[in-house]
Amino acid sequence: MLTIGVLASGKGSNLDAITQQIHAGMLMAKIGVVISDNPDAYALDIARSQGIPAVYINPGKYRTFLEDSQEKQYIECLKKHAVQLVCLAGFMRVIKKNFFSTYHNKIINIHPSLLPSFRGLQAWKQALEYGVKFTGCTVHFVDENIDTGPIILQAVVPVLDNDTPEILHQRIQEKEHIIYPLAIKIISENRLRIKEKRVIIDED
Repeated sequence: MLTIGVLASGKGSNLDAITQQIHAGMLMAKIGVVISDNPDAYALDIARSQGIPAVYINPGKYRTFLEDSQEKQYIECLKKHAVQLVCLAGFMRVIKKNFFSTYHNKIINIHPSLLPSFRGLQAWKQALEYGVKFTGCTVHFVDENIDTGPIILQAVVPVLDNDTPEILHQRIQEKEHIIYPLAIKIISENRLRIKEKRVIIDED
């Protein structure tokens, strides 16, 4: 059974979606640990309520990435809990080279746009401001750059004329909660291959 580790900074809605699929028997995986850079993250409360180890690790002095010494603590914590796949779920820090050397092609993320469009923060707001008619969400592998890793799954969300950033973001998250557990399921069933930058998914 695949053991995943979840890194989260906030409310943990994708973590909740993953645990629901596990409890429903739709996803044959277990969450080994949830780690946060925010001691008040609701994701930690979700983990504790389900008996999942929940750990706050101080990220260090930088705002957008982990200090080297702290990054090592994150990695050691993941190793301690025998994590095989690292899932970023609203983790608001850039992952660096130590993570990639330890978990090569074993770190995935959910991003609220149809990558490669609208990388970075508040992608739903970027989509509204640009005036696109469709946006969505993307599950992708994490690489050394921001939101550029190989794409696993995507879901499309129409942009409506009366959308606000909040409403659009909510509809995107509804799709996130579907495709993120599905991507983990595909990985857990060994149905995924990476060929150059392309992800190839074998039929079940």
